[in-house]
Amino acid sequence: MDPSAALHRRPAGGGLGAVSPALSGGQARRRKQPPRPADFKLQVIIIGSRGVGKTSLMERFTDDTFCEACKSTVGVDFKIKTVELRGKKIRLQIWDTAGQERFNSITSAYYRSAKGIILVYDITKKETFDDLPKWMKMIDKYASEDAELLLVGNKLDCETDREISRQQGEKFAQQITGMRFCEASAKDNFNVDEIFLKLVDDILKKVMGGPLEEQSVLFTSEDLEQCAVFLA
Repeated sequence: MDPSAALHRRPAGGGLGAVSPALSGGQARRRKQPPRPADFKLQVIIIGSRGVGKTSLMERFTDDTFCEACKSTVGVDFKIKTVELRGKKIRLQIWDTAGQERFNSITSAYYRSAKGIILVYDITKKETFDDLPKWMKMIDKYASEDAELLLVGNKLDCETDREISRQQGEKFAQQITGMRFCEASAKDNFNVDEIFLKLVDDILKKVMGGPLEEQSVLFTSEDLEQCAVFLA
């Protein structure tokens, strides 16, 4: 007998070459189930003056990327990210708006449907902080009264070039009912996930109709610890 012929011989009956019904059924059971639909679909917009890092914050949260020299947003851009909080699946649509005034007529339309608004300034540029009252007028004019507000002092990685103290940011936020405040760094990925997740959590408290805790204007250590649990 030619030994090589034995290597290619199929066993008789239901040997290794046969596909068993049990295996086929097991494979069928392992087919991917369709993804669970989102329990909530929420829109969040990011506003603020040109160059404060709005796009960088969005991209760090959605894609965990950072571009040192991002181009200015023209009109609006958006990203989608799905998160799970409070046992619910949330499809989050984040709108990144242009900071130039010539785009205000375009971007104002996105305020109305936003459940959360993130207002960003650059801690190293005083003029971006001085522009905050202008942005608050846009919010008062176009946004829902129920929208959750979050003030973010970005570029904490540039501490040595700081022009706006943390106390100044806190004082501004305290003048607005229900507005939270936090400093962050998109470059160093510091507090980025936390600010988005805490904002979404505040939105869910309203949407789900659960008991509302007394809101702190500032991010407390308990807030950040809670967000750490969400991220784990």
